[in-house]
Amino acid sequence: MSQPPPNPTADTVSRLVRSLLADDAAAGPGPDVRPVAEEGEHLTWWVGPRHVLRLARDRDASVRQRRELRLRDLVRPHIGVPVPVSVARGEWATGLAYTLDTRLPGASGEEQAVSAVGEADLADLLTGLREVPVRQAATLGVPQARPRSLETLRAAAVRAARRQPAEEFDPAGLDQLAEPAAVQLAAQPGAAFLVHHDLGGEHLVTGAGGRVRGVLGWSGAVVGDPAEDIAGLAVAVGAPAAVRAATLAGYGARPCLRGLWLARCDTVVRLADRLRGRGGTPVPLLEARLRRAWEAILLERVTDLRDGPDEAP
Repeated sequence: MSQPPPNPTADTVSRLVRSLLADDAAAGPGPDVRPVAEEGEHLTWWVGPRHVLRLARDRDASVRQRRELRLRDLVRPHIGVPVPVSVARGEWATGLAYTLDTRLPGASGEEQAVSAVGEADLADLLTGLREVPVRQAATLGVPQARPRSLETLRAAAVRAARRQPAEEFDPAGLDQLAEPAAVQLAAQPGAAFLVHHDLGGEHLVTGAGGRVRGVLGWSGAVVGDPAEDIAGLAVAVGAPAAVRAATLAGYGARPCLRGLWLARCDTVVRLADRLRGRGGTPVPLLEARLRRAWEAILLERVTDLRDGPDEAP
């Protein structure tokens, strides 16, 4: 059985970059190449101030990366928020893909807050995702994902909360989501759309004035429950901002509250797992995400889910 190639060195990446940007390199030593991180399925490198190089770790990741490039082209006309453009693509080792993308200017959503105008940008994103033709996404190989059971997730969060120190999380917070409410917030039939499925702060690029200047990380997109993207935004930008953006996008109380509680339960479970030594995400970052997801919103206190439409068609 063949062994996977070793992670590329800076010299290996520099040679690849020089071959891709030959015109720029001819005028000098070429752009600086610096690793961004080595998390997830890609090795990611900054290439000067204008590009990002992503290299897939294995053949499955290569398939997802190639699909991502086609999916970005599909969503770009719909979502009203920039996505990167691939200026070069190919293989960095046999069967392993790379893409050299444009670098979107701005800061990570983990570092810079989204303003009211930025919430409108997020609303455009959610609205546009609902407009992407699901059949076209399916022809690109975007998989379908069944909605998660909020009842099951709530039970996992309750167990996780009981294991945490009192100073980390008060289990009484989960009393707001009683079992009947979890049932009531089940995903509704026929509500499957294209879902980014990983709208964390690290995949939001924010600029001056809190505008959303780009959305990264499309390799995990699915056709499924749009509440997952509302949940991602609750973790990334806070529950009130996420719900306001989803409401602007035409979503009603049920999907907003479903997304809110998916986020809240997820953050409790992830922090508990990390405190038990599982995973590598820093604890302070998980604590910040939990605080954002658990910010109070007016909707959870006054809404009667029996009234009004669930979401815009």
